[in-house]
This record gives sequence, structure tokens and C-alpha cells, in this order.
Amino acid sequence: MATITYSDIDPRKKAFIFELDDVLYPAKDYYYQIYYLFANLLEYTELNSASQTTDLMIDTYTNKGEGEVFDTIVAELGVDEKYRKNLEIMLLTARLPLKLLLYKNMLTFMQEVVLDRKKLFIVTNGNPQMQLNKMRQTEWHGLETYLTCYFTEETSPKPEPDALHLLMKEHNLERRDLVMIGNSDTDSLCAESCGIDYLAVTEII
Repeated sequence: MATITYSDIDPRKKAFIFELDDVLYPAKDYYYQIYYLFANLLEYTELNSASQTTDLMIDTYTNKGEGEVFDTIVAELGVDEKYRKNLEIMLLTARLPLKLLLYKNMLTFMQEVVLDRKKLFIVTNGNPQMQLNKMRQTEWHGLETYLTCYFTEETSPKPEPDALHLLMKEHNLERRDLVMIGNSDTDSLCAESCGIDYLAVTEII
């Protein structure tokens, strides 16, 4: 399947809306670095093997999802429940060893949007503090000055269209002006309920 580039998009579109995780960059790049930091904390305080802890956390994330990670290391490595809070705080605030890198095709796409004087928006589900922490540690290549972000937790999470309605009102945009780019049924349902065009990120990257 041929990938879609910016030049394939209807030139009458005025603005593009993106989710963050697994749309602009791989979400795992954030979580893996947090797990590495957390495992090193455990090695320092409890003498657990950092590499063993990191491997188990990554394996659990990959196979069962982020929500199962801490419970698994408690069950399999005997990690003390008191460290759950440490992991939660790290996920919200940690400084990463390495910057998060945008998917190459998404970076190009967004740069072309900006060069064409169109608008870029991020409309993201999830904890606002965590999502902001991710954005602060992303290598934007200068795009950050053109980004406007909406945290759906402050209105209603997608697929509810409240954040999109707010965005259109605040920026004087019509439904026909917008393209939403996402990676889930949640995103496509949100676009559909709002009556705006939708692209799956897999069509671009």
C-alpha cells in the first residue's frame, strides 16, 4: 500500500489534528525509558537486577499492556508494593535519558503543513501531566512553536467530540477544514461523530 504524503491531501484543508502516542512517535519509546530508570532505582534500593527488571517490564508492556506492568513485577520478582507510587510519579515527571523521536514520515508531513501555513493541533487522551511530560521531551525540530495542544481530560475524553468542538470554536474552523490523524477506533469514532475527515496513521508511516 502506497503511503499518503502531504501533497495527496485536499489543498482546501486548513488544519490537521494529531493524537500523540503511536501517531507522532512510538509510545513504547517513552515507557521503555521510564522502566529502565525505575529498574535502576530498584537495583539501587533493593539490589534487584536492573536488567532483569527492565526486561520483565518491557515484556509485560509488549504482551499485556502498560496497566499490568507493576503487578507483574510484584508477582514475579517480589517487588514491594510501596514502589508503585514511585513508578506512577516517574511516568508523570521523569526526565528521559534520550529525547523522543518523531516518526520520520510524520515529521516531514508536519513540516510541510507548516510550510503551507496551515495549522497543527494535538488532541490527546490520557493524563495531561504525563502527555505534557512526553511533549516536553520530544525532538520537535522547531515545530513546537506551531503546535496547539488540547488535553481531552479537561473536557471529555475521545471518542466524545467535545475537544474538537472547542478547538473549532476557538480557532474559527469548520468541519470541512480539518483532517484528523489517529491510530485507534477511539480516534476514528471521534472524527466520525464530529463529521471531519480521518486518516489512520498507518497510511502515512
